[in-house]
Order: sequence, then C-alpha cells, then structure tokens
Amino acid sequence: MTGSAPAETAPLFAPADIEVLTMGRSSVDLYPQQLNVPLADVATFEKSIGGSPTNVAVAAARLGRRAALINRVGDDAFGAFIRSGMRNFGVDDSFIATDPDLLTPVVFCELMPPEEPSIYFYREPRGPDMNLSVEDLPMDLVESVPLFWTAGSRFAEEPSRTATYEALRRRHRRSHTVIDLDYRPMFWESADSAAEAISPVIDLCTVAVGNRDECEIAVGTRDPDLAADAMLERGVEMAIVKKGAEGVLVATADSRTSVPPILVDVVCGLGAGDAFGGSLCHGLLAGWEPEEIVRRANAAGAIVAGRLMCSDAMPTPQEIDEALK
Repeated sequence: MTGSAPAETAPLFAPADIEVLTMGRSSVDLYPQQLNVPLADVATFEKSIGGSPTNVAVAAARLGRRAALINRVGDDAFGAFIRSGMRNFGVDDSFIATDPDLLTPVVFCELMPPEEPSIYFYREPRGPDMNLSVEDLPMDLVESVPLFWTAGSRFAEEPSRTATYEALRRRHRRSHTVIDLDYRPMFWESADSAAEAISPVIDLCTVAVGNRDECEIAVGTRDPDLAADAMLERGVEMAIVKKGAEGVLVATADSRTSVPPILVDVVCGLGAGDAFGGSLCHGLLAGWEPEEIVRRANAAGAIVAGRLMCSDAMPTPQEIDEALK
C-alpha cells in the first residue's frame, strides 16, 4: 500500500538544516475537562495532538531545535488537524504521508487517577503509522540527520517493522540514534513477541531510554543497573532507565548517576515522558554532560505532568530554567 503525498505546502526547513527527525505514530488525543471522573461520565473533552514520537518532535522544537516527523495519517479532518498543528508547533510535516484507506487514530484518556491515567486507543483495524514502508522514508535524511529518534512500538506490525529496522541499519549506528523502548501491551500479542522484536534494536542504537518494564522487555531485567549494564555491553553509548519516584539512572562507559525526580502535583501523567525525550534530544545535540541532560529532561517531564495536555504543554527553555530553581 502506498500513501499519497501531503498537501502542497513549502517545507519548513531544508533537509540539511533538520536537526531532529522522529519516526512514529500521531493521534488526536481527547482529554477530559473533568478530573477524577469515569470516562463514561465525562461531559466535555479538549483535543490535542498526541503520539509519542510526534510529541518528542514538538518538545524538541519548543526548545529551539529544527525538527521533522516521519509518519502517516488518514485522509480525513483529523489528519489535516495534525498536519497544520505540527507546522504551528514548528515541526516540518514534509514527511507525513497520507494513507488512503485508514483513519487517523483517536485516543481517549481517563484521568482516574491523574498520575496513572487509562488510555483507550481507537486504531481499528490499525493505525496508518503501521503502514509506514521503506518507500515512505527520506533515506538520505535518515542517514545524515544529527539525531534520529524512533520507538519500540514501531516494531509491532509490518510494514512498519521492516521500515524502521531498515532506517536504523542505514544509520550505521551514527550518533545520535535513539530508541525509546516504548512498550505498550495493547500493540502486541504478548510480552514475548515484543521482546523478540524490540531486543535486537538495541544493537543498532547509540542511546536507549525506557522505564523498568520496558527494560525488562528489551534486555530481560527490571533492575536499573543490570539493565544499563546489558545495554552498554551491546554497544549503546548512553543508557537511561526511568525509576519512577526514585529518579532516573543515566549510564555511559565512563559514568553512572542517579538523578532525583522533581516532585509536582500531577494533573495528567501523559506526555511527561515525551517532554523528557524532547529535552533529551536537545541536550544530546548541545553536547551536555549526561547528568545535566537528564536533570533538565526531568524538569521538562515534571512541567508537563503538572499540565493537562501533551503537545500543547511542552515547555520552553525558560520554563525549564525556572523549574530547576
């Protein structure tokens, strides 16, 4: 299946100027305007652009990076909403194809409790992002862009799995090639099938980031230090393990630090990890030390956890500076 070209709009950036290229799903997220209310009883919602790699591109753009997204959306009003929204956020949409057969996904969240919201994906029979193929990829840019970011969910179905593997292979483990381990059980037949697909990706990346559950899928252990050791042994230059209330472990061949969390009153737990990811991209490109990268990424995540939305909530550098005070 071949996607159609996006609408005739001038690219925001020349390919050579793009600093961050993410690959993965987009959705229209619907957020309840009533907190701690069952989804069935919610009266009003507000929509926003969602999808983890999409949010990461937005977060990086908010921090001043020239970002672009590779994805597919449906040939529908929500697909148009995502395209225009990405451009408004300063993210180049030139590599978002239109799938002629599938609808743009919609996601509802239930904020009960806000710290651990339930997520309901409407992606039947599948999301158009899973139809991403090798032919959709701007391979010259994939090979040369300073930072390429993708997610474990890319490997759940074909042809997305083959396309993403090929993108990573063509990178030849160039810095910075980042995998967000991003294990979402609803995308997989089983944890074993996810492990079989995601684990080999470690060997193709220079940076890996995930929580305890995701590390168990990728390298077979929930222990943060053992997980970091396993990823470093397989050639990753920087391993980042999120430990929840215990903070974040960042490990390289030369250093290992556990960065404490920044505590906030949580409004919505969604999007915090994507804000972390966008700030991680910014810090890697800036050449900061690992501890500083994670310290600022933690602050970015905390800011978004204290807000309702995802993409719309991504912080500016000034807001991160203020949070760190």
